[in-house]
Amino acid sequence: MDIKAIIKDKVDEIVDKIKNDKAIADKFQKDPVGTVEGLIGVDLPNDQIEQVAKLVKAKIDLDKVGDLLGGHSGDDIDKGHANANKIVARLLWDGIQSCNLRLSYFDGGNLRNAIPREAYAIFGVPAEYKNDFVKRYNLFAADVKQEFKHTEPNFRIALSEMPTVNTLIDEKTQFGLIYSLVGVPNGVIAMSFAVKGLVETSTNLASVKFEGKDQIVVTTSQRSSVESAKTYVLQMVESVFTLAGADVAHSDGYPGWAPNPDSELLRLTVESYRDLFHTEPKVRAIHAGLECGLFLEKYPELDMVSFGPTLRGVHSPDERLEISTVRKFWDLMVEVLKRL
Repeated sequence: MDIKAIIKDKVDEIVDKIKNDKAIADKFQKDPVGTVEGLIGVDLPNDQIEQVAKLVKAKIDLDKVGDLLGGHSGDDIDKGHANANKIVARLLWDGIQSCNLRLSYFDGGNLRNAIPREAYAIFGVPAEYKNDFVKRYNLFAADVKQEFKHTEPNFRIALSEMPTVNTLIDEKTQFGLIYSLVGVPNGVIAMSFAVKGLVETSTNLASVKFEGKDQIVVTTSQRSSVESAKTYVLQMVESVFTLAGADVAHSDGYPGWAPNPDSELLRLTVESYRDLFHTEPKVRAIHAGLECGLFLEKYPELDMVSFGPTLRGVHSPDERLEISTVRKFWDLMVEVLKRL
């Protein structure tokens, strides 16, 4: 059986099983070849089983630029967290320039509204460039660790050698993909002049996925409390990918909801909070998509506020809710409704 077919059909499946089952992961650590042989489901010569085991191990090791903080692509976009897709793209860009790097595969991020915490790539360089690339990689890893030392204390990047990969994307596609990923804007674009400390406009390079045999899907998201500013940053992103030869499509998003410090409903809510809890509430606008923007688009005369229980680590594996704040939220909502 063609080893390329095994790589395509089985490696991702085996990697997922190892990642999601601790018993299998422990077994793989002790006996990678035997574990792969038991999982692969087809008879292969020993040398090919060993090749697949090496590839699985390499992919697990490579699957990260990782241990990044990630977070919500709106409320955490100003925290200085690293974007895993951007870091991998920067490494690949340098390898193309210096070592004739050729790309086989790129996978990073998942949710449209989350800052990507993990990304990996499978690539090759000609044998004569191997030592030079490893040196450049080590320098790059040290530079990026220093760059994000204040915001990504657990930053990690790994480089692993793997069996020869026979499938490479063509050079034109590689050029368009890597140059657009490096060049596309990401992060905070503008701060608000209306509310001190509030991000007004941002964009997030959310995910990069190889889908099927001939499709690469890059997903980004744009946010702004000012609709014209959101349109402009959307145009920036579209321009970069269009210049790279991509087909660009847009999905529905949240309309902007500009802060209204003179809101009567806000005054009533603050008053209710103060009377209930005998402390002054912290009133703030947040850089995140809220349903209020959708309501306001249809009914521009509405007066609105938004509040709820306290959430931490939204849109990340660390997402959690402070249970003690649920009752507090409920009591405030009931009090506000009484006073309307």
